[in-house]
Amino acid sequence: MSLYRDEGVVLRNQKLGEADRIVTLLTRRTGLVRAVGKGVRRTKSRFGARLEPCTHVDLQLHTGRTLDVITQAETLRSYGEAVVSDYARYTAATAMLETAEKVVSVEKDPALRQFLLLIGALRTLGEGSHDSRLVLDAYLLRSLAVAGYAPALDGCARCGSRGEHRAFAVHAGGMVCSVCRPHGSVHPSPDTFRLMSALLGGDWESADASEGRHRSECSGLVAAYLQWHLENGIRSLRHVERS
Repeated sequence: MSLYRDEGVVLRNQKLGEADRIVTLLTRRTGLVRAVGKGVRRTKSRFGARLEPCTHVDLQLHTGRTLDVITQAETLRSYGEAVVSDYARYTAATAMLETAEKVVSVEKDPALRQFLLLIGALRTLGEGSHDSRLVLDAYLLRSLAVAGYAPALDGCARCGSRGEHRAFAVHAGGMVCSVCRPHGSVHPSPDTFRLMSALLGGDWESADASEGRHRSECSGLVAAYLQWHLENGIRSLRHVERS
């Protein structure tokens, strides 16, 4: 039996048998891990409540033939407690967890930057210092950037010409010039482009000062861009408040 320790964020869990659960986590050192929590659905379980989604946990696991097994779990911080009572924050957190699993995708492939990004986004969401839509869109943009899919926002995605071009094409990779603009491009407001850049770059002062109509337009573009680059769509996004 090979034991190892790691810390991770619980992304989701699913029932297994009568009392067990399969827990999916994004961990600091190991990456995406799917492990069995034996007996965690029983009322007398020692750590069942510690393996709920949005919980940051310290774990001890042993390597199994198909799935690892969780032998110890200690809560480091429960982000779920801060968001569960607010629908907007809860649905944003759910979309983050689903995105993290889809973006990383390969099990046990270390993804430290994605782990730190998720922890930071959940903490910011729980603090309530910024609009939940902005926090979610900032997380989605940065997660895609870390994965190598950052949208072009300061030049044409096709020819590279610099400038504030007016068209955006999801399938082309972001902003496009009038010459390279493909069929199906949209024409967002320049302020929407600036908001996307602010979220990607961490300029919260500019993002917080943005208008609602630009936030809504930004959210639509970010969602479309995310869905295009992931093989399977993010189902949780349909529940996120974007009005």
